[in-house]
Amino acid sequence: MKKIINTSFMYAILAMIGGVFYREFTKFNDFVGKTTLSVVHTHLFMLGMFFFLVILLLAKQYKNLIEDKKFKLFYYIYNGGLLLATVMFVWRGVLQVLGSDISSALNASISGMAGIGHILLAVGIIIFFTILKKQEK
Repeated sequence: MKKIINTSFMYAILAMIGGVFYREFTKFNDFVGKTTLSVVHTHLFMLGMFFFLVILLLAKQYKNLIEDKKFKLFYYIYNGGLLLATVMFVWRGVLQVLGSDISSALNASISGMAGIGHILLAVGIIIFFTILKKQEK
């Protein structure tokens, strides 16, 4: 339980840092427009902090949820996916704000890595639901 609380708290802190960074970085660079930095804050709050708070509530309902042998697999895949996608959002957003010309290969690499992060999130969610369904039996 403590691990889940700490994970949720870590994402809350990262989300606040992401929000402040977005606001201050764009203001400092006089940037007005769309940037992927704007989604970092909400992704970390909802998919990070909020999701793990929901898991905490579910763990109170289902006593063996966190002890399930697949939970560790879910935990690492999900967190890896969320952190990978977030790093790619920040990287792309910084490049957008700075107006950097990037090669099509770098552009594709950033998109591909963000896509892999989202795929890992999806796999993690599927694993989590299989654990949850098993708990209901």
